[in-house]
Amino acid sequence: MATIESIKKAYMDYVLTEGVQPKSVYMFAKKHKMTEADFYSQFGSFDALEQNIWTDFAKTTIKEIEGQDVWTGYSAREKALSFFYSFFELLKGSRSFAVYTVKHLPKGLATPRVFGGLKEVFANFSSGILNSGLESGELSDRKFFSKRYKDALWLQFGFVLNFWINDNSAGFEKTDEAIEKGLNVTFDLFQRSPIDNLFEYGKFLVKNGGLKETMGFSDL
Repeated sequence: MATIESIKKAYMDYVLTEGVQPKSVYMFAKKHKMTEADFYSQFGSFDALEQNIWTDFAKTTIKEIEGQDVWTGYSAREKALSFFYSFFELLKGSRSFAVYTVKHLPKGLATPRVFGGLKEVFANFSSGILNSGLESGELSDRKFFSKRYKDALWLQFGFVLNFWINDNSAGFEKTDEAIEKGLNVTFDLFQRSPIDNLFEYGKFLVKNGGLKETMGFSDL
């Protein structure tokens, strides 16, 4: 009986050779000497199979980085950088398949179905590191906005993925630069800024008698 890994390998080989998904599960199964039942015991469709491949990229990355001795000492920013660097390093081994997938994505702003599982894994991972950053004080806990931090990271991930697909630099060094600059800017926005201090000061003045009185201008 065909295994999950053998089916995935056969599928990736097919789409990279033919440039399109197989016309039917029957034809795909026959070509690779398996039964339709073998295929359907693991995947409900080719789209589900492809989604599984991308989800596994993320799961493998997280398992690898969380197993490192230095992981527990990382800040939220460092954990995010570690994920991005490691994910795209892993993806190098399947670049042709990644390019195939991205080039065949439907146009639009919604998350493509093929990235549904990947997004869920990424969101859970992001929520974990961001919550630890909020608890430690590394990140600013802003009303209404803190819950959207993970969405900002997902947008950053999508940007880097498309950048990497079109990156022609040696060793994809430009992508590494994009990761470093993009995530550092993003986490700078997550952290407390002078604007936060000004906002807190304004709230304090309003709560304690009003701006004019506090500043000594009550007679003006």
